Formats: sequence, C-alpha cells, structure tokens
Amino acid sequence: MTPELLAQVMEATWPPLRRWPLGPFTLRDGAGGGKRVSAAGCDGDFTADDLAHAEAAMAEPLMLIRASDTALDAALQIRGWRLVDPVVAYAAPVADLASELPQLAAFPHWPPLEIARAIWAEGGIGPARVAVMERVAGPKAAILSRRGDRPAGVAFVARLGTEVMVHALEVRPDHRRQGVGATLVHAAANWAAEQGADRLSLVVTRQNTAARALYARLGMGVVGQYHYRAK
Repeated sequence: MTPELLAQVMEATWPPLRRWPLGPFTLRDGAGGGKRVSAAGCDGDFTADDLAHAEAAMAEPLMLIRASDTALDAALQIRGWRLVDPVVAYAAPVADLASELPQLAAFPHWPPLEIARAIWAEGGIGPARVAVMERVAGPKAAILSRRGDRPAGVAFVARLGTEVMVHALEVRPDHRRQGVGATLVHAAANWAAEQGADRLSLVVTRQNTAARALYARLGMGVVGQYHYRAK
C-alpha cells in the first residue's frame, strides 16, 4: 500500500468538512472531527514564506507529517511546532481477516444505532466525529459487537474502490481483553468481502501498544507511519 494510496483512502473514508489549497499546502476544516480531518498537509516543495502563510491561515496550526516530509518536519521543529501523536497504519488482505462469527456477535448497519453512538460517546467519539462518518459519500457501515448478549464495542468502516478502512474502533472498558476488538476486525473484513474489497486497513497511535499487538496477532502488517506537528 503506497503512502499516496493510504492518504487517498483516509481522506475518502474519514473526510474533512472542506479542504482548500494555499500554495503548496492543503488546509482542512475538520469541524471538530479530530486531528486527521483538521491537519494541513504539504503537497510539494515549499518556501519559508509558504510555511508562514499556511501557519497564519490556521486558527489552530496543525500539520500532518509523512515519512517523506523530512524537510517540512525539520522546518516546523525549528519554528517551535511540537511533535504530536505518532501514528502507525496497518493493513492485510481481506481474505486473511474474514472469519465466520457466531450469530449476532457483530453486525453492520447504517445509520448507527443509538447504542453504537453511546459506546462511541463513552470513548470520546462524539457528534462531531459521527458527523465525519455521515459525510462519507461511498459505502459505509457501523459495526456493533455483542458479548454475553450485551453491546460490547463498535467500529466504523467505509470503502473506496477495493480498499476498506476501519475507523473509530471502540471497546467498552468492561469488555476489553476479551476478544471484542478481534471480533470487530473480523466483522469489518466480512463486510469488506461483501463489498468486493481486497484489503482492510486502519491507523492507530504508536502508544496504543495493546491495539497494535492485537493487529499484529491478526496478521496485519505495518504499511505506513506519520505524525503531527502542532503550534
């Protein structure tokens, strides 16, 4: 999965409210939907003036830094921008992740049930982030997982072509380390297979070692890394 494709899939499956160019930079308005939809990005070579104009245009300066953005990263560090939330992207073939699940262990639906919204809200994924999901133009679903006949977790999935990305995977605290996260990934892959997708991907902060260990156990490999710089 190339960095360019990863960026395209992320943008399509978790879109900002609006985006616009400013010189070599792309600025985004996430409308409170989180860093991923609010961060600016650099699309080519830039000058000190370009960077100053981009910084001045953002009410809360935030830049997404890809592995190839070494010059930008260094320039922002010199300007006093701090490093925030290193992120790791994982992916695997859908066929490797799809799995038969017990009946009603997890099921896709749209729009999200109130219990799905409640679980997201418990984890800090509020209305502004649900609004990001609602903006997705392509196929999408909320996946609700149950354990012991109780709602245990939820995730959002969306498709771009043959790619499906998982976002907002949230497991209730009293159901963690009990297989709910794995069930949600398998259910996401099952939905992706029904959509004719070939690959399933997701992103997670580097510090979330428990989630990263889960994705590795499921056979997902690292396909990209990035971080943010904030002023």
